[in-house]
Amino acid sequence: MRYTLLLLFIITGFSASAQIFFWKKKHTFKPGPPIKACALGKAAISSNLLLTNDSVKPYIYDESEFSLLSRERALIKDARHNMSWHIYNAASYNFSDLAQLYIRMHRYSEAKWYFLQSISLSRQENDSKHTVAILVSLAAIKENLGDLVSARADLNEAHDLAQVKGMKEKAEEINKMIPLLGQNKLLFVNHYAASVADGNKDL
Repeated sequence: MRYTLLLLFIITGFSASAQIFFWKKKHTFKPGPPIKACALGKAAISSNLLLTNDSVKPYIYDESEFSLLSRERALIKDARHNMSWHIYNAASYNFSDLAQLYIRMHRYSEAKWYFLQSISLSRQENDSKHTVAILVSLAAIKENLGDLVSARADLNEAHDLAQVKGMKEKAEEINKMIPLLGQNKLLFVNHYAASVADGNKDL
């Protein structure tokens, strides 16, 4: 009798717990209201208004010393090759590129030497456009080194050569540079220094 009551009690308890388990309320997921396309558009517009040219300015990275030295080695290698194979027009541009590189490295005496080598070859090859460019760059270096008399002579020669060869715009630009001599501004206003490679460089 005792075991019968115990068994009945166990069966009744199991049945009650099963009913509680199945009757338990299930939690269903209710998604929120969908985001409207216009709301996204407004958010994009507001974010664009925050990023104006006045608040965000690009950062200009200077070339690393390793990069400059790597370019120097490459240019010297090219110059030696072109000189050994008597490709003087290409070598002239190699030398002027080296000079421009040394300007960036503030090695002005070396820049002057390579400009002199470059102009010697450009005159030999009758490359007037390159010669004018080198003369202006050479004048800027000489001004920086304090040789104003020679710098003025180079600018006058560049001006006269540009006029003779029909380069009127360049002649006018050079004419504007002459009054700036002695103010250490030629290195900054010299547009030819940055555009030597874009000139008559048909190699």
